[in-house]
Amino acid sequence: MQATLGTRHRKVEAVVCDMDNTLFDLVGAKREACRCVVDYLGTGDPEALFSRFLNGTYGFEDHRNIRDFLEGLGVYRPRTFEVCCRTYEDVKLDLVEPYPGVEETLRCLQDAGVRLAVATDAESFQAHRRLEKTGLIDFFEVVVTPEVSGKRKPEPDSLLYALRGLDAAPEEAMMVGDSPRRDIAPGRQLGMVTAFAAYGDWRRSRTADVAADIVLEEFGELLGHVGILGR
Repeated sequence: MQATLGTRHRKVEAVVCDMDNTLFDLVGAKREACRCVVDYLGTGDPEALFSRFLNGTYGFEDHRNIRDFLEGLGVYRPRTFEVCCRTYEDVKLDLVEPYPGVEETLRCLQDAGVRLAVATDAESFQAHRRLEKTGLIDFFEVVVTPEVSGKRKPEPDSLLYALRGLDAAPEEAMMVGDSPRRDIAPGRQLGMVTAFAAYGDWRRSRTADVAADIVLEEFGELLGHVGILGR
């Protein structure tokens, strides 16, 4: 069975999903992990630590962000750094849970014969442990990270790699993600149908500025847009 995108009369044979803040709320988990680190230290501002991960000096998950935060507070010690990193990772992983309707929606898509992949900028180790923790990993035939494709989004390499793994042409596929620049733009570039996960857009992009074919207020709405009725 092939699902059909009614508004554009295009068969959707494959769906490529971003992972963080599309399938589950990573930012919320990160913020709480930062709060727990600050609680352990007894000093500092959780949002200041969270901002370290956003400033682009290192990666979004790089522990050097924690090191610089500790050094800025004048509390860096090797043992303190080790405990903070472990606390951060443990709390963050413990709190990631699928958004409402994600598991049911993926199951319906799978049952309808729609092939599924993840294309994420997370490291492979982080991607697999989060998908395993949330119980979602078995839904996806392909999981593509920068270590696999060689490039980070918005370069289209990860999406192309996922499509090849699913044996799907771009015009027969949909890209679902929370970032207009990193998910929607490369999907449009390749000619995929694009679905903007507005519910996960913690940066609060203006939907008028998001050039997506579909805007999702919750993940479960995807079924209606590919012609599958949710149950």
